[in-house]
Amino acid sequence: MKYENKMKPNNGYIVLGVLVLVIISMLLGIIFTENPLILALLVVIVFIIKGFFIVNPNSSKVMVLFGAYIGTVKDNGFFWTNPFYSRQRISLRARNFYSERVKVNDKIGNPILINVILVWKVEDTYKAAFDVDQYEEFVRVQTDAAVRKLAGSYPYDNFADGQHEVTLLSGMDEVNEALENEITERLAIAGIHVMEARIGYLAYAPEIASSMLKRQQAVAIVAARKKIVEGAVGMVEDALSKLSNDNIIDFDEDKKASMVSNLMVVLCGDKEATPVINTGTLHS
Repeated sequence: MKYENKMKPNNGYIVLGVLVLVIISMLLGIIFTENPLILALLVVIVFIIKGFFIVNPNSSKVMVLFGAYIGTVKDNGFFWTNPFYSRQRISLRARNFYSERVKVNDKIGNPILINVILVWKVEDTYKAAFDVDQYEEFVRVQTDAAVRKLAGSYPYDNFADGQHEVTLLSGMDEVNEALENEITERLAIAGIHVMEARIGYLAYAPEIASSMLKRQQAVAIVAARKKIVEGAVGMVEDALSKLSNDNIIDFDEDKKASMVSNLMVVLCGDKEATPVINTGTLHS
């Protein structure tokens, strides 16, 4: 058997009633017959008591008889089974796992710190009990391995080259989906159902964080400057066109070049322009 077998145990309250009758019969027999053989009923009583067990909500008991898997009790309540069954409790509740931050290299070799938040629960108690050794430790180790593999499949972020469309930083939805699929595949052998998996922490490793911050700032500055220049060129073009169309002033090539130069300096400069009043002509 390679899969879970859900079993229905005996109602514990009915067997408890039988146990009470056995105890009463033993006491009456001792009182009225004084036959010491009646004490043999103690063996029966102990045998019956050993078969009682309780299953709490969202919990289960895996039944094994002399090394043979019998079944799993998932119904909650008070039950009785063969006293020779060994019973292993396995929780069916959803659990959170917040992994430790690990240092790994991303796709382009940059060291990063990353961890994952995992929500999981046991779905197949047979696999959790018998296909892996200590399924909770199995979840921890395989999740760590999945995070390391994922981090090496994507770059941390895009820079000016734009070679990678999906990154750990910008492609969170796709990355989290890939992470969940990877962990689900790894934990299937243990009968674990992955409810949710997503990156909880992501940052450059301390030794390169400062350098990468400067690089990000440089990329942002270049992008901003490019946008400013594009806007300034459009504004200069509109200004020259407006002045020419409204016949406000006639520009020769020298005047046009001079005005374009002055407007570009004003529009692209970091500081506010200081106006200069020309009391002469444009040529003086």
